[in-house]
Amino acid sequence: MIDIHSHILPGIDDGAKNLNESLALLKLAQSDGITHMVITPHIHIGRFDNSAVQLRRDLADLKEHAKQAQITIKLAVAAEVRLDIELMALVKANKLPFIGNLAGANYLLLELPHSHVPPGYDKFIGWLVKQNIKVIIPHPERNRDIQANPFYIEHLKQLGCEFQLTASSIEGGWGDKAKQISNDMLKGNLVNYVASDAHSVKRRPPILSKAKHIVSNLVGEDKAHMLFVTNPWRLTESLFCD
Repeated sequence: MIDIHSHILPGIDDGAKNLNESLALLKLAQSDGITHMVITPHIHIGRFDNSAVQLRRDLADLKEHAKQAQITIKLAVAAEVRLDIELMALVKANKLPFIGNLAGANYLLLELPHSHVPPGYDKFIGWLVKQNIKVIIPHPERNRDIQANPFYIEHLKQLGCEFQLTASSIEGGWGDKAKQISNDMLKGNLVNYVASDAHSVKRRPPILSKAKHIVSNLVGEDKAHMLFVTNPWRLTESLFCD
């Protein structure tokens, strides 16, 4: 399995606090059958002002420590970027770490606020599309506005967005509403990826196998393989070329 969303770089956002936690997360992921992980620290202007240059440097350090710990899981880095009008400057300066490139388009993991879908989201996403950037919305099932009005999913899809569910939402770890929306999206063929959004061993661990089993029972093994392996690899393969 390939996990395209995790917070495992130590001490740079609300994920792993230190190197020991990072290595523990990697060992847990490897034991679950995850072979590749894209680490996606937050870029949230004014809160987590991480840069692409810094993230690549931190990834190189973690890779070295993982090698010393005999961890064989393959690692790459991108970012989970919070929707903010100030991102325009970073896009224009080519300073955002994209999660993939397909058919000439860059793919961006674009996070909505948890509490709402902000006004003007459609115009901003439309602007990104004009910059040849395709948007992946992580954990839409956990957004309160989407929970109250799933119409937003269809509108985001019309804007060209793809969707990544959180594995623990499928398991019920984010409540009944998030689980129901996850199920509805899976049955409606609206999901492109499932990822762990791992933050710690106890809180959102890097475990995909449980959710994959549930998805297999819900929509079939072929579809589950597509969401946990085929689509994630197609998206992120270029990140692992080194």
